[in-house]
Amino acid sequence: MTVGTKLKQTIASAESVAANLRSFSLDTDNRQAKQLYSQLAQNMDSVVQQLKEREQQVASEEPQYNQS
Repeated sequence: MTVGTKLKQTIASAESVAANLRSFSLDTDNRQAKQLYSQLAQNMDSVVQQLKEREQQVASEEPQYNQS
């Protein structure tokens, strides 16, 4: 498995976690839990953005990345 493949899988997983957290936030009536889930979803969005930036960096530095 290439670095590119691993990064893509990790990004997809992180996006899924963020979506699940948003869903939890919508599903609960507890104000504190709703706030917690929303904040965690925002944190995951930040993680996803950082991973996407790293993916672009790897793609530009490693020609074999684009062969995956």
